[in-house]
Amino acid sequence: MGITKTEGFSLKTIDRADLFKALGHPARLSIIEMLVNTPNCINSEIVDEIPLAQPTISKHLAELKNAGLIQGNILGKNICYCINPKRLNQLKELIQNFSNQIEPKNLSF
Repeated sequence: MGITKTEGFSLKTIDRADLFKALGHPARLSIIEMLVNTPNCINSEIVDEIPLAQPTISKHLAELKNAGLIQGNILGKNICYCINPKRLNQLKELIQNFSNQIEPKNLSF
């Protein structure tokens, strides 16, 4: 995979792109959906629900954590993951702002 050129873009725009990139895989969307519906979730429960190998799920969890969408706390031998409400609200506001800027007259199909 090639290197993405980000020079010339604001840190805010790069952060937003990272946020959307983190959501750009079905497994990560499934994990977010699972955590939204379950306030706290142990890693092994995620592995039971997502049809991928545990190491692959761990990589997806790391992507979501790096984007700030989830948080993880160590509980014994397990990690308890949950949604980061602050970051989820930022995503919600961003999508709402985009939605508010779109007017039917600006769309042509």
